[in-house]
Amino acid sequence: MKNKSFYLILVLIGLIMGFILAVQFRMTSNIAQNESPSIDRPIALAQELDKAKESRDEQQKKVDSLRGQLDQAAGGPELARVKEELDRARKEAGLTELRGSGVEVTLNDSNNVLQPGENPNFYVLHDGDVLSILNELKAAGAKAISINDQRLISTSEVRCIGPTILVNKNQRLSPPFVIYALGNPETLANALKMKGGVVESLQIWGIQVDVKKVDKVVMPPYSGGLVFDYAKPSK
Repeated sequence: MKNKSFYLILVLIGLIMGFILAVQFRMTSNIAQNESPSIDRPIALAQELDKAKESRDEQQKKVDSLRGQLDQAAGGPELARVKEELDRARKEAGLTELRGSGVEVTLNDSNNVLQPGENPNFYVLHDGDVLSILNELKAAGAKAISINDQRLISTSEVRCIGPTILVNKNQRLSPPFVIYALGNPETLANALKMKGGVVESLQIWGIQVDVKKVDKVVMPPYSGGLVFDYAKPSK
């Protein structure tokens, strides 16, 4: 009876030891699998690295080709032609300072005494009055125009904002308005002073208009922004 109990204990101990060893072996196998990376991942990374190197080499060839073209253009007559065209475009766009002869036109409100019942709006300058002067100068061949040191370009506007006018979208100007125009002084002055012309029509209401021929006019460059919301470069 004692021998039988002894054998049962040995069998039980053997089963427990076997269970413990099986569990330990399984845990060791899982750890080994987790710690040893798959061989497919390094191979995939190596292939991606090779592709990246090939792409880099192709881009470097393009860079070398473009740099060669740039060096060739910089050393040849093409650059001088492009620079000449750029300078001409900047000049026509009003982005450079200009000098020459022309006229100086000074505009100011009327100093006449307002009579009872008269409309005071007839005796002060409006945006339409300034535009009439500017349009007459353009029609007479003015090459460049400024008003109170603000260069006017093709996109400049003149709008009435209370007692002031707004030009170039953000410049508020108040009388007196001093307008400079580059061009033939005789032609420009005669265009303004012609009988029944814009100066005569303004002087009827006492608007002060003074036109002078000047030998030296310094026209400042345009200083505003050049942002186009809808216009796109022509291809």
